[in-house]
Amino acid sequence: MRAVKRTERSLRADRPAADHPADRAATRPRTPPPGPRPALELLVHGVGGTTPQEMLDDPHTVRVSGDDTAALYRRAADADAESRPEGHRDGPVPEAYVWCNLTSGDGSRALWLLLLPFMVVNLAHWMRPTTRGRPRTVRLYGLLVRLTGLTLTVLFVAAACEVALDLAAWQCAGTRACAARHSWLGFLAPGAGWWSTPGRRLALAAAIPTALTGLLWYLSHRTWSAYESQQPPHHGSAPEAEGESADGALSRPGFWYGRRLVARLRAAHTAVGLLTVAAALAVPA
Repeated sequence: MRAVKRTERSLRADRPAADHPADRAATRPRTPPPGPRPALELLVHGVGGTTPQEMLDDPHTVRVSGDDTAALYRRAADADAESRPEGHRDGPVPEAYVWCNLTSGDGSRALWLLLLPFMVVNLAHWMRPTTRGRPRTVRLYGLLVRLTGLTLTVLFVAAACEVALDLAAWQCAGTRACAARHSWLGFLAPGAGWWSTPGRRLALAAAIPTALTGLLWYLSHRTWSAYESQQPPHHGSAPEAEGESADGALSRPGFWYGRRLVARLRAAHTAVGLLTVAAALAVPA
């Protein structure tokens, strides 16, 4: 079963270059004529997945945007609909969004669930109501959302510190009875060897939240390399620019381009995570 959503949106004149010659011909830059633009009917399949030919009910389709992971397709006859709006006055132009490859892969993809809370904060940023002519409000809202994201990082790493440093290394490994019940903590028990002193136990346990921070950095870097670092089709407004364009944020060619912005945010979250580990080690209980 597929969900069908009809929407009217501004179409960019250019599309990313495609691999197939027919796709390149359909996606070369073009300037839409003045006047009303054709409406789009966006078709999105369900979790079962399907082909663009089945969604559009046409064996001849071309990719107008995206890549092998997720892409938008149209009928070959509708590939240049922007340059011929008069030929599509009877109804919207169907466009199929094929995303089935986003859910394919090995078991390591489950690690992306670690970034789910941060995704919710990111959505909160883009759900801000329209505030034209109020740049200070926009900046304040963005600051509060980013502080919320940093707070999530602190809570996430602090929870790991609580388990690894306090419960395991300090409390359980510090008593012979508890360490005896958990053989994997035996080398940390008092008098068991070089690692048995409290400072060394805590330093060793700090490797767990530090590794967790490194894992968050790695996952963020992978998405940054695959998506946010990709150059937009042509120079346009950067996604971090304040305010909104007349046609909405999604109509900006550089909406998804965030190479510098996302790199700064990743560095900030990594620094906050490492500072949380350092504070857990340095601040007395």
